[in-house]
Amino acid sequence: MISVSRVYGQSTEEKGYRILVDRLWPRGISKEKIRLDAWMKDIAPSDELRKWYSHDPKKWNDFKIRYFKELDKNPLTKELLEICRNGDVVFLYSTKTEEINNAVALKLYVEDKLKAEGKKK
Repeated sequence: MISVSRVYGQSTEEKGYRILVDRLWPRGISKEKIRLDAWMKDIAPSDELRKWYSHDPKKWNDFKIRYFKELDKNPLTKELLEICRNGDVVFLYSTKTEEINNAVALKLYVEDKLKAEGKKK
């Protein structure tokens, strides 16, 4: 199972392999407090895409399309999929926008890829 959580005020109940999926380190958060297993900053959207999107709800669908294209070409995607195949994972993010951010988009992408793999078997 993949869950998504904001690094500020995160629950201690969250179980799973904890991955920060932001390109930038969250302000004011120590490495000890965040309890990370991995920081996959290069799985985050490119700086160009991140700046273009700017969490504009009108751009959400286009953002996902563009981000998914980046993920298709990203060599880290294979590693991330392998991690997600092997147990529960928590994608951590820092933005205030909880419903339309890169972690939510990444969760949709990974779940879709894993579902497609299951159909091939």
